[in-house]
Amino acid sequence: MLKHRGFPGRLPGTDFQFTLRRANPKGATELRPRERFRDRRPADRAADAAFMAALWAHFGEEPFERGNLDAGRLSWLLGREVVPATDPWDPASYDALLRIDPGVARTSFPDAFETGAT
Repeated sequence: MLKHRGFPGRLPGTDFQFTLRRANPKGATELRPRERFRDRRPADRAADAAFMAALWAHFGEEPFERGNLDAGRLSWLLGREVVPATDPWDPASYDALLRIDPGVARTSFPDAFETGAT
């Protein structure tokens, strides 16, 4: 499992996790797109925005390996702002390549793309 050095481990001041410390010995948790309902808590929406800002700051438009990024947090963005970068794609692999869809991501999280946002 690739560890993304310099990537924030969590949303500061909260328990919203962004990265894992070590690989799961049973295998990677499968990524599945999760629906974001309009009535989600503001803290959950803030965590999604901060995670998107961290992804953009760390990777930009380049494809990136899933590595130690948290499956739960990625799943909230999967299929919309974050899409598979290869075909075929294995959602249960730490080596899976993903990329940010900038058009969709800018629409969903405009503040994440402002200069200096993290």
